[in-house]
Amino acid sequence: MDSAKPTSSSLGIQGKPFPDSPGSSVFDLPIQNAPAATRATPHLDQRPPSLQAHLSLTVGQSSPIDSASFVVISGGTGGNAICTAFTKACYVLPVSDDGGSSSEIIRVLGGPSIGDIRSRLVRLIPPAPASSPLDAIRTLLAHRLPPHYSERQAREEWREIVEGRSALWNGIPTDRKETIRGFLVYFESELLKRAHKIFTFINGSIGNYFLAAAQGFFRSLPSAIFLFSSITNSQANILPVIITNHTVTIAAQLEDGERIVGQCDISHPVPEAPTINILDANNEWSPLRSENRPQNVMFQAQGKDQFEPLVSRISKIMYINAYGNEIHPSPNPEYLSSLKSNDVLVYSCGSLWTSIMPCLALRGVAREIASSPSLQAKILLLNCENDRETDGYSAVDYIEAIARTLNSQYQPSTFGLGYASTMYPISAFITDLVYLRGSAISVDVRKIAALGVRCTEIVSEGDHSIPKFTVDLVKRAVNKILTREPRE
Repeated sequence: MDSAKPTSSSLGIQGKPFPDSPGSSVFDLPIQNAPAATRATPHLDQRPPSLQAHLSLTVGQSSPIDSASFVVISGGTGGNAICTAFTKACYVLPVSDDGGSSSEIIRVLGGPSIGDIRSRLVRLIPPAPASSPLDAIRTLLAHRLPPHYSERQAREEWREIVEGRSALWNGIPTDRKETIRGFLVYFESELLKRAHKIFTFINGSIGNYFLAAAQGFFRSLPSAIFLFSSITNSQANILPVIITNHTVTIAAQLEDGERIVGQCDISHPVPEAPTINILDANNEWSPLRSENRPQNVMFQAQGKDQFEPLVSRISKIMYINAYGNEIHPSPNPEYLSSLKSNDVLVYSCGSLWTSIMPCLALRGVAREIASSPSLQAKILLLNCENDRETDGYSAVDYIEAIARTLNSQYQPSTFGLGYASTMYPISAFITDLVYLRGSAISVDVRKIAALGVRCTEIVSEGDHSIPKFTVDLVKRAVNKILTREPRE
């Protein structure tokens, strides 16, 4: 028996001294209990009577939010700012973003969008000292080729990276370096097979290239997420809302009957943006030549307060196939499972119709949320200001839009000789609304309470014209909800 061993406080995630933790093996697995999403659902009679009682049974946790397990539904940008508030969580993300770096990958290689997933995986890489190997890996996978580069400059920098000569590789252990580089080489080889499409590297994300290559190699997005998490020592539980190897496209049906196709056009259209042909995007040997297709135009955010309003409000979000027909893809089974086995559901702040709704407009999701034996709170973090998708919305509009989307996916049931369409009440989907004092969105507390939803107002620190959610504010709000007495 060894006479002296490192203390637990000096060990990294793999049980080794922290500075060496990223360097031993590509597939070092974090030592932790199984993710909440894979735990067996307790029998109803064995569950504690309330979440508050359940939390009080947990020893050694500093606050209720650290004791509870969460399902967080969000998109990329909006949810990234607050995702680290949750100690035990699975993050459900859409795979329908067709803008930025993802659009160029979809245009040439096809496949589901991985941009939001990559940004969340990078955000949840464990903290590490600035000079550590793990920080070097984070820097590489978060690196984006500059948008002001010429095509020649972007290709030259990409060539340095893929050949292993870039300074970005400094400090990355050899095993991790060659694994990452191997998939970047595979990505390059796939592009060469489709050289007639002339891929542009300008504004490209190295993390996107790595994740897209892994997805293409394994033909499995969950496997690609597992590889990314393993290399980065991450214990993040990321669930793509749909498991597919094909391009996923959403469309918005407006109240005036108009249809807008593609997340980018719905949320932040850009001038002269190309249209991605879904048939070609799913055909790796598409004969279409580059001169017959415009190059991708990178979206540059100009601020949420600068947008061209929609001609009318969005009535629904739908998935469509290559022919423009509405389809109903099956949700990720692990997503449905997570709703049965975690304590709290959180609808994150972010784009309502293009980030949250694609995770709700799927068969079976409404039923699992409404009838979950484990979910004790279903919390909506209300945006602090509206965007193009929700121009003119009040808090009630947000709540009713979510309930309407979920109820529209519920299958009518047959009773006797006729049909009865069951509609869940709003409180079956949302139990609590969290909003920041001073936000630009109107909150009618009495009207919301009449819908069966409790309101929690949080005061933001600092002098901001429009407050923003932070990790501390989310923790404060969730702790307040979880320690409140349950309703009779």
